[in-house]
Amino acid sequence: MDQSISCGLPVTIFREGVAFVAYSPALDLSSCGSSEQDAKRMFGEAVQIFFEELMETNSIDAVLKDLGWTKAKGQFSPPEVVEQAVVNVMVPCTA
Repeated sequence: MDQSISCGLPVTIFREGVAFVAYSPALDLSSCGSSEQDAKRMFGEAVQIFFEELMETNSIDAVLKDLGWTKAKGQFSPPEVVEQAVVNVMVPCTA
């Protein structure tokens, strides 16, 4: 029998042209869709495939630890989001 756990992932939704992109730094994973809801749905499917691949390759522990996840009592938790902000930076440009 398959088991599942639920965890909250930080996801940023932004517009890129006419598409909406859903991105999570916790998995370094993104997906897109024609609407915000579509991008979220596609992101959920991408997460499912991502974890299926990790399970098939028996690499879940190594990959999640590399992404900064912590494991306590046999359960992984994503990195804690402390703040999401817009930071103004100077970017060099060519003439």
